[in-house]
Amino acid sequence: MACQSVTAVMDEQALLGLNPNADARYRQRAMAYFEQLKESQDAWEVCTEALAKGIYSDDHVKFFCFQVLEHQIKFRHASLSGAQQQLVRETLMKWLQCQLMNSQPEKVFIRNKAAQVFALTFVMDYPTLWPKFFFDVLSLVGLNPNGVDIYLRTLMAIDAEVVDRDILHSLEETRRNTLIKDGMREQCIPHLVESWFQILQTYQQSHPELTCQCLEVVGAYVSWIDLNLIANDQFVNLLLGQMSMEELREEACDCLLEIVNKGMDPLDKTKLVESLCRVLQSAGFFNVEQEEDVDFLAKFSRLVNGMGQNLVLSWTKLAKAGHVKDASETLQAVEAKVPLLLQLLVHEDDDISTNVVGFCYEYLHVLKQLPQLTDQQKSNVEAIMLAVMKKLKYDDEYNFENEGEDEAMFVEYRKQLKMLLDRLAQVSPELLLEAVRRFFANAMLNWQSAPFMEVEVAIRLLYMLGEALPASHGAHFSGDTTKTSALQDMMRTLVSCNVSSYQHTSVSLEFFETVVRYDKFFIVEPQHIPVVLMAFLDQRGLRNNSPKVRSRVAYLFSRFVKSLHKHMNTFIEDILTRIQDLLELAPPENGFPAQLTSDDQLFMFETAGVLIVNAESPVERKQALMRSLLLPLMDAFAMLLAKLLQEGEEERQVALADCLSHAVGFASRTSKAFSNKQTVKQCGCTEVYRDCMQTFLPALSCPIQRGVLRSSVRSFLHRMIICLEEEVLPFIPAASEHMLKDCEAKDLQEFIPLISQMTAKFKRQVSPFLQQVFMPLVLAIFEVLARPADDNDQAAALEKQMLRRSYFTFIQTVTGSGMNEVMANQGAENVERVVFTIIQGAVDIPDPIGQKTCFIILSKLVELWGGKDGMVGFPDFIYKHIVPACFLAPLKPTFDLADAQTVLTLSECAVTLKTIHLKRGPEFIQFLQQEYLPSLHVSPEISQELCQVIQQPDVKVLKNYTKAFFQRAKL
Repeated sequence: MACQSVTAVMDEQALLGLNPNADARYRQRAMAYFEQLKESQDAWEVCTEALAKGIYSDDHVKFFCFQVLEHQIKFRHASLSGAQQQLVRETLMKWLQCQLMNSQPEKVFIRNKAAQVFALTFVMDYPTLWPKFFFDVLSLVGLNPNGVDIYLRTLMAIDAEVVDRDILHSLEETRRNTLIKDGMREQCIPHLVESWFQILQTYQQSHPELTCQCLEVVGAYVSWIDLNLIANDQFVNLLLGQMSMEELREEACDCLLEIVNKGMDPLDKTKLVESLCRVLQSAGFFNVEQEEDVDFLAKFSRLVNGMGQNLVLSWTKLAKAGHVKDASETLQAVEAKVPLLLQLLVHEDDDISTNVVGFCYEYLHVLKQLPQLTDQQKSNVEAIMLAVMKKLKYDDEYNFENEGEDEAMFVEYRKQLKMLLDRLAQVSPELLLEAVRRFFANAMLNWQSAPFMEVEVAIRLLYMLGEALPASHGAHFSGDTTKTSALQDMMRTLVSCNVSSYQHTSVSLEFFETVVRYDKFFIVEPQHIPVVLMAFLDQRGLRNNSPKVRSRVAYLFSRFVKSLHKHMNTFIEDILTRIQDLLELAPPENGFPAQLTSDDQLFMFETAGVLIVNAESPVERKQALMRSLLLPLMDAFAMLLAKLLQEGEEERQVALADCLSHAVGFASRTSKAFSNKQTVKQCGCTEVYRDCMQTFLPALSCPIQRGVLRSSVRSFLHRMIICLEEEVLPFIPAASEHMLKDCEAKDLQEFIPLISQMTAKFKRQVSPFLQQVFMPLVLAIFEVLARPADDNDQAAALEKQMLRRSYFTFIQTVTGSGMNEVMANQGAENVERVVFTIIQGAVDIPDPIGQKTCFIILSKLVELWGGKDGMVGFPDFIYKHIVPACFLAPLKPTFDLADAQTVLTLSECAVTLKTIHLKRGPEFIQFLQQEYLPSLHVSPEISQELCQVIQQPDVKVLKNYTKAFFQRAKL
């Protein structure tokens, strides 16, 4: 039944738009109406009348009315008259009265919004305008279920407004919230607590949902009210009773946890936790094995974790304060919880186990600080170790080939267990080592008959010891037979007991991960290398049925070989023969799934390269082996490129281009094997890489799938500049010509680093080529930058910005590498054109990174051409353009002196001024004082000051001065 009387005058047409299914025209009208009601002085009052009298039955209209009211309270409360503020209060109470009479409660979203509005009104009006808020609400509500529901929701909304620490409050709000809490403590908290007790007692059987709401309220408020009001026999006995009621127990657990977490004196906290524990234990809650409700146990484990962590915190405070006796008693209290902790830690449900990891970790931290462990503590440590070992195991349901959310959660859980293992190693490395050794020895002895999870975890523990144990406990292998460590013994067992044959993905992966982690073992005992190599090469590793294992092993094998190639000399050719088929380029039309992905094959080619380059064989043999490795790639490349040029179907073009790109990538990857000690030349491999270049370069002029092909060939050229030395030079002109044809911004931007790398490496050797390519490259860049682009195309704008930066970097590389002639020989007109772009980049384009590079270039040009014997006409250019650039750039509104990059640009600008002075001397000072600075209306005193600073030897002084100078100038 709704409370009804006189109809409020609301815009009925607009209200139709509140229905989610209304058309756009009505919805727009409703929004406009909402704005009108929000902003009006009193039109919103129709909403108060509608709510107070229960005029509308439509849920969306009721919600709308509350929203309008919420806006008035939140944003316009101060501008409301006293009568209007009173109207809001009366409206809420009348609406609440209606709820008491309704047989059906309102929808939850309306009740929540109403609670929000009640809470906002309370925050604005309490304690001055509505001091009796809670008394009024409670006397009206009594024990009516509908009313109690609104009351409890309101309390939670008040908590969110006033207490919630996750919400950031202004200083003003923080002060207001403190006043509210102080007022509530003084005036009404005991009454509220009494009402909670009544609700919990009255409704625990008939309305469990209300009881749960009330428990949530108690949990929220306990952090800031007097604990004695809650932590007393009457209240705690009630809560403990509810811990045994199926529908209430989880919420009761949460409520007790909030009580336990309340900040208090360490001794009081210990007493509270201990009294709670006694009652819980006597009520049978510590018999975890008998509890079948895992949802409740998840909550209970959080409570146990909270009690444990709070006791540890109390112990820490007492120990720090030197209260030896109290600290000792608190430690006993902690230790008394360890049996319960262990029951929960080993529980088969990982969520329950996870919840007590925090307490377990902190308990171990306590033990770590003790001078000596008692027998009981050692026993606890061993029990935790066994629990961790047990819980590290996979279960039967784990899907190794298709890992989903459950698997990801277990991986995270394992990380937490690893933290415990590391902490156990700090508490007692000897105990951990002995426990793992026993577990490992037993598992390896019986691996044929043991389930996979036992075998995997045994190897996993050996792997984890490397990080957990300090070096002094054998993490490093010693060649001294008198000192063989437990780790060394375990590694010997691992590689000799044939466990690598165990057919399960997890065991295979763990085996290979571990032998690679402990590669140092094989330096001490190289006799085991052949056995492990075979495991890598046969169906246990690279030929495994699982693609996941094959993929990971390809990477691990490359690491193993890199680390131990010195001990593999006698097997090199055998290994290369065995991996021959894994080094083949898979043609795109094959149709068979490849053994390895192209990414995995990259590791195989690198491994093959490492074996060939580091072999102790004659140069001719290395040359022959490298050619036999690379020739199939070249042959396949030539054939596939011819196919691509004839292919008309786009899907096939993409597949062919990918295959060509892989071929280049594989050849490129082999070159990573070379080093300063083993260069391409010393290994006799120059010719084969030159042949590769000859084969790959034609792809640059292929019009199909240009981006993919250019990118891979360009990467290959980068590698060859590093490896081939000057042998690469003859190929660069043709490559450059192809790459400068039909360029896009991205092509040029990626080509410039190649030229810059070559310039920096070969300097004068490439001067003739650079002189030749300089203007074609520069003109190609100008052409791309000049192309019109849509103002809204941000990607195109960014691409141009990056290209412009690359261009400036290129000019910087040329001017900075001592090849004055490259630019000087481009002809006066071209030089002027280029230098003007640098002036423009320094002044007109608001990009501090580009501007900084431009000033570095200008400094260099002044240094090269600005002296008495410099380029003809350049001094004139300095005064006409470079000097003005040094002042106009920092004076631009876009030149932000608060930005760190811009300040660096200003530093380079100061260096440019300094360089001009070094080259032109008093003539420059005279120009500044008599001509340029007066043209900027700089006063004679400031001009003189600046000129004096320019003449000082330390450029730092000038850098600091220019910042102050331009800050003043911009005011």
